[in-house]
Amino acid sequence: MHEMEIPHDVLLSIQRILNLQENVEGNGDLASLSSDFSPVGVLNTLFPDEASLANIETIQTRLAEDAHDLRQEIESLKEELETEQDPQRMQLLQEMISDLMGQMSRIREQATESEAVVQSITKDIQKLDMTKKNLTTSMTMLKRFQMLANATSQLDELVKEKKYSETSQSLAAVKELSVVFKPYLSIPRIALLWTRIQKLQSELRTKLDHDFDAFFLPDPAKPIRPSTISNACLVVDVLGDDFRHHLLERYTGIELKEYRRIFRITDEAGQLDNLNRRFAFFRRLLQAHDTERANVFPTEWKVGEHLSAKFIDITREDLSSLLGKAGPSLTVATLLQSLQQCLDFEAFISKKYTFTIGRILTLSSTITSRPMSSLASAFEPHMGVFIDAQDKALADMLAPHRGKKSRTSLEETALDKPSTVLPSSTELFYFYGQTLEQCSKLFTGKPLFDLSALFRKWLRLYAEDVLMASLKRPTNQGRRSLDSKFDVNELKNACIVLNTAEYCQVTASELEEKLIDKINEEYKEKVSLQAERDVLIGVASAAIIAQLRELEAACDASFDMLVKTAWSSTKTVSGPSAFVKDLTKGIDSVASAVQPLIEQKKYLRNFLDKAAALIMIRFTNAVVKSRPLREAGAEQLLLDLQELKLCLMKLAGDASASFARNVSKSTSQLETLFKVIIPPADPAEAFIQNYTVLIGDASFSNFQKVLDLKGTPRVEQNALLDSFLSITSKKDDLADTSFLSTLDMDPPATSQTGGLTSPSGSRLNLPSLIAGPNSGVDGLLSTLTSPGASGPPTGSETSGKSGESTQKQVFNDLRRLVSFGLRRDTSS
Repeated sequence: MHEMEIPHDVLLSIQRILNLQENVEGNGDLASLSSDFSPVGVLNTLFPDEASLANIETIQTRLAEDAHDLRQEIESLKEELETEQDPQRMQLLQEMISDLMGQMSRIREQATESEAVVQSITKDIQKLDMTKKNLTTSMTMLKRFQMLANATSQLDELVKEKKYSETSQSLAAVKELSVVFKPYLSIPRIALLWTRIQKLQSELRTKLDHDFDAFFLPDPAKPIRPSTISNACLVVDVLGDDFRHHLLERYTGIELKEYRRIFRITDEAGQLDNLNRRFAFFRRLLQAHDTERANVFPTEWKVGEHLSAKFIDITREDLSSLLGKAGPSLTVATLLQSLQQCLDFEAFISKKYTFTIGRILTLSSTITSRPMSSLASAFEPHMGVFIDAQDKALADMLAPHRGKKSRTSLEETALDKPSTVLPSSTELFYFYGQTLEQCSKLFTGKPLFDLSALFRKWLRLYAEDVLMASLKRPTNQGRRSLDSKFDVNELKNACIVLNTAEYCQVTASELEEKLIDKINEEYKEKVSLQAERDVLIGVASAAIIAQLRELEAACDASFDMLVKTAWSSTKTVSGPSAFVKDLTKGIDSVASAVQPLIEQKKYLRNFLDKAAALIMIRFTNAVVKSRPLREAGAEQLLLDLQELKLCLMKLAGDASASFARNVSKSTSQLETLFKVIIPPADPAEAFIQNYTVLIGDASFSNFQKVLDLKGTPRVEQNALLDSFLSITSKKDDLADTSFLSTLDMDPPATSQTGGLTSPSGSRLNLPSLIAGPNSGVDGLLSTLTSPGASGPPTGSETSGKSGESTQKQVFNDLRRLVSFGLRRDTSS
């Protein structure tokens, strides 16, 4: 059978129950129970055969008795445990713990005493270790001190004999060894040796100064060999940078002494016009240095670079003084010529030493202990002369095109030299580009920022004094005849101005990017031509208004004919009216003249949108003025409106679905109005029912507008109005307003383009520029931007909903300014 593992406590219980003893025979397996005890073996021992099973009841009884004894034993143990848990026993435990802590304390004290004994025993050993360490250090230092003393004595002999090659090595050894003894200067012997070393170095510097001066200022009677100076340079390197800088300053001062004497700013040779003589002198000096003395100095000394930097520093100070004294007499030619000579010289130095001027000057700044600047930096505060010269050049360049001359310049471009943009605009930006390149090569700081301000100034002046001014028709110029209707040249001029404004606006954006790219970081956020681009967008807006002005002129006669037609006398509808034929012809003529001349499709689309809106405004106002219409007149006008719609649809062709939708939307409301007017007013219920279906409002004043347009007599109006109130009061689904609420029953009688205002950012008065002989300031388009109250009420209108606000608008929403539309198109 499989042997099962029994826990140890279970084994003990079995042992106790069975009362097994080690001396009991047959209980050997139970004498010492363990975790690997198997009850199978014990059972086999107790019941070796089937006959022994007869004693099973006896064994069970004994087991039951043993279990009862165990339970009694457990109970007695519990009682004993409860009796032992008393306060006295707990106090005893605490006293025992206290004794234990005391013993631990005594053990700790004994450990401390033992440690003291051990330290006492090892004290002599530690002293011996420390003595050995100090002895080793002393012997090492004594040896080094002996080496330092010997090296110092050797250095003393070498200094006296001026053996610079060996001196450099000995001095290097002395300096290296002396560093170790610096913390021990309080020891007299070391302090004495240290003083001797310092004295030797001082003596060595004096000898070197004398020898270098003899080399810098050679005496033919006592020449000094170059090899001596070469070896002396090795000693100088060991002495340190300070002494080397001192010698370089001394050398550059001696070399440039004659230059200072000859080219004093108070003498003729030191003036600006003799700047090239300065550079020629230094080139000769530099050549002499390279030939006679350059090989003597170590390459890493960069003596030529330091000499050039010193010359640049001296010359820059002289230039600053000369330019400051020149004041107003300084011409741009002299300024630029002198600046170019300086740049050429600095380029020569950079090429010679393969370093930039900035790096050479930075390197030399470590010797002079002050920052050095280039020659060009002397000219930067005086670049206002250059900016003023560019200002004058721009003024001269644009003088033939500004103000009153702008019109002549525009007409010459349109007639003699056909062009899509004004040549003056390309000349302006070519000048900008050339000037920007020239200035950015010289300076990228404040002078370039000042130049950007000059660009802004003349770009705005060009937009206002050239482009905007060219849109103003001369006061003595009128229409050639009534038959001409519109001026084709005016349309061409407006298209050229529009194209030029767009070209300038785009090119100005590119110019701004170039400026930001080239200018220093501190000025990048300050450079912006956005305000000038806004003015140019305003010019494009004004050009489109000028085109609309010519369109209006082409349509004036047709609309006058519409107003003068007695529609109430019309009996039948036989075809399109005569006025609509002339109207469509005029629209086609203007559109045909404009479309091929506008370069940007977005501006052509903008013009067509505004043109369609203008035509519908004029047509609506003319219809209102020509009332009463009667049924036949409204039907005839509906037919004429369809002809006008077809004409407008053809303007943009098939390329613009949005334009077709706008035209359909603007004509659909007027078509609805005609369909309301056409049915007879009798019976009233049918007429009013037709109104509520087509118009969809319950406005008393709007219904009265329909009656006024229809020409219903006042007596019949009262009855119809009463019926309208009665019928509409029962219909809750009708709106309070409709498109008729914005219909002006007293439209203006003047031109529709005269009241537009100039775009923000322009200091010009746009109406005074574009208003022609037939233009006024109360045009219909102006009412779109500043709607006012409707005309005085007619008939019984005051008895209805007199509190309604009727703005001076037509059916479609034309509240946007022309310039706003252009800005949206430009940003898209």
